[in-house]
Amino acid sequence: MIRGQRDTVKIARKLRAEMTPPEIALWQALRKRPGDHKFRRQHPAGIYVLDFFCAKAQLAIEVDGRGHDAPAVIANDQARSRFLRENGIATTRIPAKLVLEDIEAVVRRLVQICDERLEGMTCSPLPHPADGPPPLAGEDL
Repeated sequence: MIRGQRDTVKIARKLRAEMTPPEIALWQALRKRPGDHKFRRQHPAGIYVLDFFCAKAQLAIEVDGRGHDAPAVIANDQARSRFLRENGIATTRIPAKLVLEDIEAVVRRLVQICDERLEGMTCSPLPHPADGPPPLAGEDL
């Protein structure tokens, strides 16, 4: 799992106490583990703090308000997404307005994204010979 630097952890703790109304509303829904997915809020990742994170599905969730329309913020968001992608983490961005208007639809979509990511991550079991495990050292004749 991706972790944050010591300074980022301090910032994350502070941000947990200063969540926006859309983040609070989404957290109230996500903390109930919809679809049996565990979400973290204000999760430190490298130099970034993710609004929400599902470690099992390797999914970062960002709630974007009007402030994310500024060119400097857009560039920062792109750098964050690139960093996360390089670390195997997908990012989904949700408009804050949508969270406030239809939280149930947002949560359903997040569960769907997590489920789809987990389906893509499943590994096939290692093949085993039909006659049992390999012989112990010194027993192979």
